[in-house]
Amino acid sequence: MFLNANLGAALERIEERAADVRRAFTGGALPQRDDVATATPATYFTLDPLSVSAPDGAYFVTRNARGDLGYTRDGSFALRGGRLVDEAGNAVQRAMPDGTLADLTVDPVDSALARAGDERIESDGTLSYARAIVDPRNAGRRQTQRLTAGRLALARFPAGTRIESSDGVTYLPPSGVSAQLGVAGAGAMGALSPMHRDRSRIDVDRSLLRLKEAFMALDALHAAESAKSHAGKTAMDLVK
Repeated sequence: MFLNANLGAALERIEERAADVRRAFTGGALPQRDDVATATPATYFTLDPLSVSAPDGAYFVTRNARGDLGYTRDGSFALRGGRLVDEAGNAVQRAMPDGTLADLTVDPVDSALARAGDERIESDGTLSYARAIVDPRNAGRRQTQRLTAGRLALARFPAGTRIESSDGVTYLPPSGVSAQLGVAGAGAMGALSPMHRDRSRIDVDRSLLRLKEAFMALDALHAAESAKSHAGKTAMDLVK
């Protein structure tokens, strides 16, 4: 019974180690086991003007189709139907003046008429876009206006909070822990890094090594189980 329980625990360790290996290639992912965490966060440059890296310790806020809030470090965003979404299609949230949250969208008329272009996210979290219009009072000449859709909401959690994730992308705090909401550059929130993405916080080499060690431990437990079964069979044969 004790050995079987150990085998079950060994299988769980393998699953955790395998999850960390998979997450090592996911932007902004945090490890399940701290012993494979990188020493410092790292980002990389991208030409995508809707990709952005959050300041250390802060998370972007998203809302899924069920209306549940989530928190992510992966700032690879896109505009779909005029709404800013993450790679899973969750709506990125904006900070409202009254402290509430709302989906970050461009003007619905501009979106419907395909008048929005050159979208980008600034270091203060502002999503802006260019709107092309035709001025009938000026011989029908086209003009371009730069408009602001809103500012991305950021969240922080109390020091020592252990947030968990099932997919390595969207995280949730423990029950009873509330997020401190804000915007980039205000209060304790730092500035965003436009046209950058977070690398995962997982060391690939160490995570692969720990996975190998977990498999070796399982092999050793299997060998011990086989030896125990063989010894039991031998004892029964002697009794007979």
